[in-house]
Amino acid sequence: MASERDRREDDQVRSVWLRPRRTSKGEPPLSRARIVEAAVALLDEEGIERLTMRRLAERLGVVAPSLYWHVDTKDDVIDLAVDAIFGEVPPGAGQAADWREDITAVMTAWRGALLRHPWAAAVPARRRPTIGPNFLGWMEVLQATLVRAGFTGKGLSAATWALYNHVMGSAASESALHITDAERRAGQEQLRARRDRYPTLAAGGYLYDDDWDGSFTTGLDYLLDGLAVQLGEKE
Repeated sequence: MASERDRREDDQVRSVWLRPRRTSKGEPPLSRARIVEAAVALLDEEGIERLTMRRLAERLGVVAPSLYWHVDTKDDVIDLAVDAIFGEVPPGAGQAADWREDITAVMTAWRGALLRHPWAAAVPARRRPTIGPNFLGWMEVLQATLVRAGFTGKGLSAATWALYNHVMGSAASESALHITDAERRAGQEQLRARRDRYPTLAAGGYLYDDDWDGSFTTGLDYLLDGLAVQLGEKE
């Protein structure tokens, strides 16, 4: 029999990826795959704030309790949906002669997946681990490429999270920021009126800086330049 300590530890396993799936001869025809497909569609159309178990059940044409055979909470649904979007397109990095080329391919495809499903960019802020099989496939390619480049130990971890934070931050900012042309004009005029306090922002057109693709690519180049320095590839 499981000890009291084992039971307590089991209660602390919140991730849908780490809990055993329920099985029974009487399992209803509603499948986890159908739930995930409907959840991604609902999230794409209405955003993460509108996702509820009741609305998801209505979309599937079932009663809400039917969902709880496959998932325990709405967070489970979101975890499954996030992993599903990373399964739409394989990470695709190969064995390019330049490791930077493979990293760029992974990061660019990763960002593309998030921008096609903008709700997903904010999910990591929920403080649940992203450990679904599709996402782990992307992380495996990323870390394997960094290892091939020469990173190990703490250096490998730091390089991984620097790249992770860059792509997640870029996608989250682009997905979340909504500013009208009128707000840009009024905001920039206000900066110019206060140029004694914000001289750089006033001169640089801060509120008109929305070249998301260019900023992501240039920022990634800066990161890769820095990583190359750590490997002694640049003086």
